[in-house]
Amino acid sequence: MEPETGGIVRDQVVSLSGAGFHDMVSVLRGGDEARAKIEDWIYHPPQGASSALDSVRLLAPIPRPPRLICIGLNYRDHALEAKMEVPQVPTVFSKFPSSVIGPGQPIVLPKNSAEPDYEAEFAFVIGTGGRHIAAVDWKRHVFGYTIVNDVSARDFQRASTQWLMGKTFDTFAPMGPHIVSADEIADPHALDISLRINDQELQRSNTRELIFKIPELVAYLSSVITLEPGDVVSTGTPAGVGFARWPRRYLKPGDDVVVSRVAQFADSGHGSCRSVKRESGRGWTRGNRSMYCWRGSPAWIRTTNLTGF
Repeated sequence: MEPETGGIVRDQVVSLSGAGFHDMVSVLRGGDEARAKIEDWIYHPPQGASSALDSVRLLAPIPRPPRLICIGLNYRDHALEAKMEVPQVPTVFSKFPSSVIGPGQPIVLPKNSAEPDYEAEFAFVIGTGGRHIAAVDWKRHVFGYTIVNDVSARDFQRASTQWLMGKTFDTFAPMGPHIVSADEIADPHALDISLRINDQELQRSNTRELIFKIPELVAYLSSVITLEPGDVVSTGTPAGVGFARWPRRYLKPGDDVVVSRVAQFADSGHGSCRSVKRESGRGWTRGNRSMYCWRGSPAWIRTTNLTGF
């Protein structure tokens, strides 16, 4: 069965295929007209369009984003632990779209790297594109938010002055479990973010600690490139990464990696995304439907138990 795009309403997922939306980028490109159509559709779904949330497999909400743009050294404590200067302008790099995976998918540890590392990150998703966007207008262009694990091969990252090759191995961008629409989060700069491996917490911070916040990033990026619907911008990781620990704590086969983001919504809750290095042949699908999902008002976020990344 082909993957579908879905809207999550409480504990149900409503397929949007019948409404003419076959991937999340088509939703974003449709703008306000598409969103109005979708909101009417999900609250009055036709028979057979709705499934229980725990019966579907959630995929990365945008499995092949037009661009996955990453911001480095964007938490002061992480810049210090990396023994690098706190940046005066955003440090920008990218990951290829082929690095994206979602809930239910394992990180594949590359045989040619001995130093695979983790980075919990909060990301925003562009809804309305544009060039030379003023910082004060950022809300007009951000559709919503998700979670990214910026998995990094440190030995490849250090091998040159350009970070891309150490960042863009296949499966090195776990994303999800869904996009939360911007109207659900009053302040994206007041969100806790954390990472656990095998139930041990290794990273914890809050997005208020970002050096360059979303308005500045939207303005800076759009001064150089035209932002497009579906672009994902991952805003950087806080302190606690594996290469800065002693002894070093790199990812190993069998690790259970969970990145969580906590926020206050109309109903409080939190979202998380899990990545596991699994043996080949293990089953991942919990039902016969696979979906790229987003949550919008009045839905609420809760912990998912789906393995993925």
